[in-house]
Amino acid sequence: VMTSPKTVPWSETRAKRKLDEAMVADHRARLQAEARAYRLREMREEQGLTQAELAQRMHVTQPSVSELESGDIERSGLSTLKAYVEALGGSIEVTAVFGDRKVVLSTSSH
Repeated sequence: VMTSPKTVPWSETRAKRKLDEAMVADHRARLQAEARAYRLREMREEQGLTQAELAQRMHVTQPSVSELESGDIERSGLSTLKAYVEALGGSIEVTAVFGDRKVVLSTSSH
């Protein structure tokens, strides 16, 4: 007689493992930063620009653009992100979030 394998919920399996929650949070944040950086690269590629061409528009070096597109968004200064977005014809909006309240701190228009 064949029996089907027991299905165990993920929450139960995870509870049995000793996970470093801080490490999990750091990993999740890094993946999210990489996903945002990938979206920026997609915007550049949609416009047919190379990293070097965009860097020239931004007045920075190509490696700076490469670092930003490799997921270094969290460590990039707001001025670098602003220059990147504006060089592609976009704008930046900085919003502070306090629970369900939002305050727009600054906007840029190109």
